[in-house]
Amino acid sequence: MSDRYLEQRISIKFCVKLNKSASETHHLLKEAYGDEVMSRARVFDWHKRFKEGREDVRDDARSGRPVTHRTDENIRKVKDLVCSNRQLTVRMMANELNLDKETVRLILKENLNMRKISAEVISGILKDEPRLVHTAGLELLGSGNPPALASQSA
Repeated sequence: MSDRYLEQRISIKFCVKLNKSASETHHLLKEAYGDEVMSRARVFDWHKRFKEGREDVRDDARSGRPVTHRTDENIRKVKDLVCSNRQLTVRMMANELNLDKETVRLILKENLNMRKISAEVISGILKDEPRLVHTAGLELLGSGNPPALASQSA
């Protein structure tokens, strides 16, 4: 029960047992918790639940897939997988790592600075390399080179 609003729900339940209104309860919570108080709508919702006979102060379990975050471990896994096979699609990586496709896409784009070119994932750093090689080649063929190299460039 490491819920940050658990203590406030216990307080709401206490106020309901004292026959305090939802507005009074919210006012008391604001005095006690200041900026950390739950929203007025949430206080009213919990007040209604306890007034209708609810006893459990724990939050309801939520259905659906749990939120997957871009953790350091997941970033490392995606990087290792990309390095092992650059032709994997985002969907294939997501299935392999049991992650959401959007999570994998964001890791590739924002954390690893990679993007899809043709059928391979290419590092954002590598995309500047061809320009550097081309520029270096032009410099070698420029003035001040031995005549043999200059004649080859013409």
